[in-house]
Amino acid sequence: MKVKIINKSNHQLPSYETEASAGMDIRANISEAITLKPLERVIVKTGLYMELPKGCEAQVRPRSGLAAKHGITVLNSPGTIDADYRGEIGVILVNLSNEDFVIEDGERVAQFVIAKHERISWEKVDSLDDTERGTDGFGSTGRK
Repeated sequence: MKVKIINKSNHQLPSYETEASAGMDIRANISEAITLKPLERVIVKTGLYMELPKGCEAQVRPRSGLAAKHGITVLNSPGTIDADYRGEIGVILVNLSNEDFVIEDGERVAQFVIAKHERISWEKVDSLDDTERGTDGFGSTGRK
């Protein structure tokens, strides 16, 4: 799938790091480093603008290394970039650790996963088909 992209940053385009990667790393495009204090959040600009095909979205997801090693994650994960959005892509990061975290220009801060989606229309009914699970909700399948 071809996707039109404008790159106003000084950094390379998002890319797959390995042959089987689902996500492409996104880099910070900032004029000066950002210090993210514990429990603070910030929108990190990327300098990227794109035109996705209708029926697709770009999901913005955390990078596992930043989450595991530093407690840095995408706050609204996964964030959705709709096919009709044309503004600069920003990433909402939050620091869930107890230590300050410094974001540098060009740092890989999140990843894109491009996904197809369906549009639905609602069919209002008075009942739903029965299933084995039924209405059993949170925790109903146990832990092991």
